[in-house]
Amino acid sequence: MSRTFFEDVVVERIQDTPAITVTEAHVAMYHGVTREAALAPGAVPDILPLCLSVGLGWRTKEPPMVVLAFVGLEWQIVRELHVGDTVHIRSRISSKRPMRDGGLVVEDRALVDQRGEVVQQGKFTFLVAKRPKEAVS
Repeated sequence: MSRTFFEDVVVERIQDTPAITVTEAHVAMYHGVTREAALAPGAVPDILPLCLSVGLGWRTKEPPMVVLAFVGLEWQIVRELHVGDTVHIRSRISSKRPMRDGGLVVEDRALVDQRGEVVQQGKFTFLVAKRPKEAVS
């Protein structure tokens, strides 16, 4: 399996994920896990789109980054999402900073609906591994 190390990360790279249509089953599973009271019919809890964003973020055409740690999250709810809406992630690597054995990578993510409108957005910060040094014989 191919992987993306810190050295391979390209700042300003933009990627789109496949789309997913939010269903009543997604909402029911969320309520089953959280025990949060259900909202109006067709309403999607505000945190569920963030959960979808995390999952969809791994479904890109590029090999996944070798993430050592999830370091930070800034997230903003822009508008409501409803059952039946179809969403995908548009991500952009906004910065990277080297460290000893890896580096920090900041990825801007927007959860975009079928109308092209941003539903939620924010920044994910990851600690990404550097490529292992070859063993010298």
